[in-house]
Amino acid sequence: MMASLHRPLSAMAVAAFAAVSSLELPDRLSHHKLPDTTVDAEAVVSIPASRPDVSAAPSASAMSRLHFLPRNLQTSHPAKAPPASLPVIHTVYHYAKFAKYYSEEEAVTTAMPSSSSPDVLYRWHLPEPKVCGDSHGKSQTVVVLLGWLGSRQKHLKRYADWYTSRGYHAVTFTLPMSDIVSYNVGGKAEKNVEMLSEHLADWVSEEDGKKIVFHTFSNTGWLCYGVILENLQRQDPSAMDKIKGCVVDSAPVAVPDSQVWASGFSAAIMKKHSVAAKGVKPNDVRPDVLVVESNKDHPKPAVSEAILLSALEKLFDVVLNYPAINRKLSGVMELLSSKQPKCPQLYIYSSADRVIPAKSVESFVESQRRAGHEVRACDFVSSPHVDHYRSNPELYTSQLTEFMEDCVLARCQAKEEEKEEEEEEEVTN
Repeated sequence: MMASLHRPLSAMAVAAFAAVSSLELPDRLSHHKLPDTTVDAEAVVSIPASRPDVSAAPSASAMSRLHFLPRNLQTSHPAKAPPASLPVIHTVYHYAKFAKYYSEEEAVTTAMPSSSSPDVLYRWHLPEPKVCGDSHGKSQTVVVLLGWLGSRQKHLKRYADWYTSRGYHAVTFTLPMSDIVSYNVGGKAEKNVEMLSEHLADWVSEEDGKKIVFHTFSNTGWLCYGVILENLQRQDPSAMDKIKGCVVDSAPVAVPDSQVWASGFSAAIMKKHSVAAKGVKPNDVRPDVLVVESNKDHPKPAVSEAILLSALEKLFDVVLNYPAINRKLSGVMELLSSKQPKCPQLYIYSSADRVIPAKSVESFVESQRRAGHEVRACDFVSSPHVDHYRSNPELYTSQLTEFMEDCVLARCQAKEEEKEEEEEEEVTN
């Protein structure tokens, strides 16, 4: 059945992508720049994607396979590090011991350069040595940053830097668009997430007191979080108790919605040219005034993007109703809706988001509160999709600081003190 659907859907996709100018399309379907190979104080887990030869201007037949493949960069830029094997991953993992096991000099020498490939699976960023001694709770906490559709490691680094500068470990995880577009149940994308899940479970099992906080971006990162929860429940249920908080940026829509998926893919392809990248001008809103949405106030998509959106929506109307994919998505969304860990949640969103409707986020927040979760939420009002930190860094970082200090660290400290008191009572009795 899927074979019979492939040709018309592929033709639809080709027509949609053809709506984007031929001069810009190859760049949007490839990685623009090589990553900076400067070594910094972070441990790197690198699983390079395969790089079959592709031409600068993809043909219709190549486009019909719906694989967003980067250009072959290895000829002009030979790799400076070999692809990481599983033993190398475990070696890097041991570099991520918390602060008391290494000095400032060791933090520099244990840093590993990344491969010349920008398609690393994930990176483990060590906390800055100068702040490691300030809080033992922070040095025993890893914040897992799960990227949005089309994000790359360089996009998540600013968030990782913020956490590591305050003494936390950070992991940045991104899935290449090629893995998402060529997704199949049990395939490469799921195996990559499973590898990360195993790594996290191993890390928190090493010593009492270690904990995980997730920070997700858009529906892609949020769904990835759900798959990690599935994996942890199956692999090591005790690791679920080590999850102490979740920050959700620009999500969720908790149903398989073809319009949301089309908007997300369009934004990932068009990047800054997408209407989704355009928020509301700050002068147009006031924080003390209720904002009433009006279609005339929002910018309209260009003709090329409108065609792309229409074709993608028709495509996802079919894809999201394919039984295996629908079952998988529905199962993950059900877990995230009704079986999340009993830890605090922070939702950061915007009324100006053109990909994830604010009403969907607010509805989900209320459902989580009714389920008994401690939930905080902040509407940034004017910033576009996954652009809240850049648009208002002061508000964004203040929300993160309050959440991490009040909801994660303080709560964990209180539980530790309560546990110590119970142990003392048992001894005296």
